[in-house]
Amino acid sequence: MKNVVAILKDAGAINEGHFVGTSGKHLPIYLNKDALTPHTLQASIIGKLFAEKFKNKKIEVVVAPAVGGIPYSQWTAYHLTKLTKKDVLSVFTEKTPDEDQIFKRGYEKLVRNKRALLVEDIVTTGGSIKKVIRSVKAAGGKVIDVCVMINKDPKVINTKSVGAPFSCLGILNVSSYDEKNCPLCKANVPVNTNLGHGKKFLESQKNKKKYAN
Repeated sequence: MKNVVAILKDAGAINEGHFVGTSGKHLPIYLNKDALTPHTLQASIIGKLFAEKFKNKKIEVVVAPAVGGIPYSQWTAYHLTKLTKKDVLSVFTEKTPDEDQIFKRGYEKLVRNKRALLVEDIVTTGGSIKKVIRSVKAAGGKVIDVCVMINKDPKVINTKSVGAPFSCLGILNVSSYDEKNCPLCKANVPVNTNLGHGKKFLESQKNKKKYAN
């Protein structure tokens, strides 16, 4: 079975160039997780990698934040059910207007008193997964492990920072730069406007020049 980085490359999810992330940082590599989910076979393989990793942890429910984590919650639960011969449930939290992650649809009842595995696709700051952890605990579930598909910064995102046992399927260290220190800007590498927040960044640059004049 291929490793997670190879699967992402095959799906065209790992892109090289000059990108702007949600934080405003400039990046030489952009992980387009949305490129993977349309490929159900590959998404299923990712779920199987999660399931194989935790098949002996007596997981009863897999939880992920909506929307990006939902396919991996479902595929992981599916493969855990096959591996353990027990019905492992798949649920998800949803974002609120104040950026929290909470259970709706009565899913908190499906988490109560159960051993939960939390999965996520790509983690940058760990903020979303911390909110999911809080919601699982508030619902009376037990967080057994947290696992992400790709960890971009293990020094920052780890068991200590997340507040629960934490691991990942793969690590892809991605350098990030402030605009003023970006070597890509200095080398005049064009900003990608199709992925990330490059288009918004270029528009803001135009506005700055406009008002400066």
